[in-house]
Amino acid sequence: MRARIYRLLSLCMVGAVLFALAGRTAGNPPDLAAAGEALYREGTLISGQPLRAHRDHDQVLAGIDAACANCHRRSGLGTVEGRIVLPPIDSRALFHPGTHAWPGADGSEGHASARNLSAYDDTALARALRDGVGADGRTLDYLMPRFELDRSNMAALIGYLHQLGDKPAPGVEDETLHFATIVTPDADPVASGAMIDVLQQFFATRNASYRGDSPPLQSARRIHFRVLRQWRLHVWRLEGPSAGWEAQLDRHLRQEPVFAVIAGIGRATWEPVHRFCERAALPCLFPNVDLPVVAERDFYPIYFSQGVLLEARMLAYRISAAPEHQRVVQVFRGDDIGVQAAAALRAAAGSDFATEDRILAPAASAAQLAQATAVSGTDILVLWLRPGDVEALPEGGPSAAAVYASGLMGGLDAMPLPTAWQRVAEFTYPFELPERRRVRMNYPLGWFAIRHIPVVAERVQTDTYIACTILAEALGTMRDDFVRDYLVERVESMLSARVLNGYYPRLSLAPGQRFASKGGYFVHEAGPGHEPVVLAGGLWTVPWKAAAPR
Repeated sequence: MRARIYRLLSLCMVGAVLFALAGRTAGNPPDLAAAGEALYREGTLISGQPLRAHRDHDQVLAGIDAACANCHRRSGLGTVEGRIVLPPIDSRALFHPGTHAWPGADGSEGHASARNLSAYDDTALARALRDGVGADGRTLDYLMPRFELDRSNMAALIGYLHQLGDKPAPGVEDETLHFATIVTPDADPVASGAMIDVLQQFFATRNASYRGDSPPLQSARRIHFRVLRQWRLHVWRLEGPSAGWEAQLDRHLRQEPVFAVIAGIGRATWEPVHRFCERAALPCLFPNVDLPVVAERDFYPIYFSQGVLLEARMLAYRISAAPEHQRVVQVFRGDDIGVQAAAALRAAAGSDFATEDRILAPAASAAQLAQATAVSGTDILVLWLRPGDVEALPEGGPSAAAVYASGLMGGLDAMPLPTAWQRVAEFTYPFELPERRRVRMNYPLGWFAIRHIPVVAERVQTDTYIACTILAEALGTMRDDFVRDYLVERVESMLSARVLNGYYPRLSLAPGQRFASKGGYFVHEAGPGHEPVVLAGGLWTVPWKAAAPR
C-alpha cells in the first residue's frame, strides 16, 4: 500500500511539472527530461531562472554553482576531492537499498568503499534536497546544499535522478566492450595503418590476459574489481567530402554500437567527427589530429593538445612579449591546416601587432615560395609549411628580423631546414625535448619491438599506444559502472598521476578541460647534415595570456 501511495505522489509531482511547462512553447510538448537535466547539470530552473541553494544559512549558491553535477559529476557516480568523498547519486545508489561502492576516501578512486545505504523514495529525497535530512533520518554533511525547489522543479530533478544511470550504455555487453576508431579519407595511409596496427595489437594483448572471477572483498575499506569483458575494435573509415561524414558516422553507430571512440586519425579537419561525438554523447579519446576543435564547453572529445592552434598561441605570446612589435608575415598553403593556424595567430595577436597573410596555391612553384617568403629586415616571418615546402626554401636564407616555423607541420625533429635557415629560424615544439623523452620512450618502443610492430610513424604510434593505456587505466578504476560520462570523468581524474606519457612531459585535465598538454618549447636546429640536434631556446612555454580561438 505504501509503495502505491509513493507511486501516486510521483505521478502528481510529474503532473505538476507538465502543468507548469504547458503553454511555454505553443504546439511543442514539454520536455520533462530536459528540464531535469538542466537543473542537474546547469542549475537552471524550469522558468529559466538560476537554481538557489545555501549551506549553513550563510553561504548562498546560485545557478551553475548550485548544480548537482558540480560535486556529484555529470555521471552522478561521485568523485573524491582530497579526503572528501562525494558519493554517487545515480538511480541505483539513491533508489535501491543494499551495499554500494563509493569512491575511496583515501583519494585512490580506483578502489571503493562498501557502504550499506538506505534507499530513498521520492518524498524522502525531496526532504534531503530541501532540508538536508538523509533517508536514514541523519543530517547530511554541511557540504550538501539545501535547495530552494518548488514542487514542479523538485519533480523534474527527481525524475532526472530516477533515470540517471538506469540503462546500460551502448556498446557494453556481458562479455564484450565495443570501441571504434575513425579514419578520415585524407589521413596519411601509412600513419593510419600504423595506428590501426597498434590498436589491434593492444586489444589482442589485452584480451589474451587472464580473465577470472572477481575476487572477494579484500578489506573493510576496499573492493577490488577485475575487468571481465573482452575488447572489440571497430574501424570506421569515412569517405568523400567532410559534409557527409556525420551521416556516415550515424550509420556506423547504429550498425555497430560502441562505448567510446579511441584514437582515430585525420588531417585537414576533425570538426564533423568532434560534432558527431558530442551530439551522440560518445567519448572520443585522444585522436591523432593536429587541428582539433577548441570548444571547451563540449564534454565528450578529449585531445592531447590544441596542435597548431597551440603553436599559434605560443607564437602570439612570444611576439607580443618582444620590446617592439613588428609586422608578422605568415606564409601557408590555402588547402592546408595552416589556414586555421594563421587565423588563430591573427586572433590571438589582437592589436599587439599587425599581420599579413601570403597564401600559396596548391600548385605553387619554388619561385612563388621564394617570393612569398621575401620580407624586409624588420619583419617577422611565420611559416605554416609542410616538409616539402620547408626543404624548398631559398638557399640564400631569409632577410627577416626573426623566423618562426610550425614544428608540427614542418616535421619536428626531421624538419629539413636549409643550412642558411637553420641559423636564424626557431620552430614551435609542443612536446618534451628528444633527449629528455628518450627514457620514457623506451617503454612504447620496446612494446612495439616485442610485438614486431614496425615504427613507421613514431608520434602517431606512440600517441595511440598512450591513448590505449589511458583507456585501460580508466576502465580499471570504473568498477562495473560502464557509463560513458563516467569514462570521461575517470580520464580527467586519473590522468595527472601518470608517469609514462610518451612525447609529453605531463598530461592533466581539470574538470571541463579538454586538452591534456598545455604548452611547448621554442627550439632551433644545430649541427651539420641531415641529422641536426634540436635545442631549446628557453623554458617550457604555456601561453596563458594569448586568448584561445573559438
